[in-house]
Amino acid sequence: MAPQKQREPPFQKDERVLCFHMEMLYEAKILDITPAENGEGWQYKIHYKGWKSSWDDWVPQDRIRKFDDENKALANQLLAQFKALQSGKAAKQSAKKGGAARAVANGSDMSSARGSEERTAGSAAATGRGPRRARDYELEQEDTFHNRPSIRLTIPDHLKALLVDDWENVTKNNQLVPLPHPHPVDEILSDYLAYERPHRKEGSASQDILDETVAGLREYFDKCLGRILLYRFERNQYHDMHKLWMQGDDGKHKNAIDTYGAEHLARLLVSLPELIAQTNMDQQSVNRLRDELTRFTAWFSRNVAKYFVSQYETPGTEYNEQARSV
Repeated sequence: MAPQKQREPPFQKDERVLCFHMEMLYEAKILDITPAENGEGWQYKIHYKGWKSSWDDWVPQDRIRKFDDENKALANQLLAQFKALQSGKAAKQSAKKGGAARAVANGSDMSSARGSEERTAGSAAATGRGPRRARDYELEQEDTFHNRPSIRLTIPDHLKALLVDDWENVTKNNQLVPLPHPHPVDEILSDYLAYERPHRKEGSASQDILDETVAGLREYFDKCLGRILLYRFERNQYHDMHKLWMQGDDGKHKNAIDTYGAEHLARLLVSLPELIAQTNMDQQSVNRLRDELTRFTAWFSRNVAKYFVSQYETPGTEYNEQARSV
């Protein structure tokens, strides 16, 4: 029997693409293509934009994404999360130098050398090379980039520190947030409404803006979770949850906001500035939204002890093997 002819590669030579390096996406160009050694898929030689040819590398097909608006947005979200993590690390180190050690329920410490996966600019890649520095990462923007709505959302230092712990638990310790979450996003947002609404005059514009903001957070979370709020190690867990939602056997946990909780909501908060920049909102509306989000973030950060889980779960060997193959 004649060997089966391999399909055409989904990416072409000289194509402009985005390429994963660890947990970050960078703009790149495909220099060459060859069939994978196992006969399944392709290997691509890529050149990272703005870097010397000594950084050129052969990567598997699953590390490459089309250079389109959706994936450019994803790249920017990952960069925003990276910056928030770096800021959180700086806050934790500053607290340590000042003698203000924070008690972390799972005993996580950024100074400990755990695991081999790093999502920072200074970590070493599997090939022995470090990834591109985040401050040098830049996607070509449209001429209208500077006219996009901008928002700066202040994240309290202790919430940044929790984001760092969250990142470390998942990417370095290979742990997962237990699901369904004991305090899902829907509960958190409902609690916030119950707290904040009495401070607003009934039927006022201020109350309308509050309701619209919370409704927007629900919608953003539901749409963004599977696209930009998950680390790679969590994707199989997400697929399992999605199957349950589709089956509809559990009436209580039927979508993202009923199943995921504070950890992933915090990841959304640090991504919101870039998400809002993709909208066509005028600056006045953005300013009102910023004020509402600032109030919510302050309330949320005061209640992290209630809503964040105290311990992550460690999945079995089968899950780890599946996660490595994603």
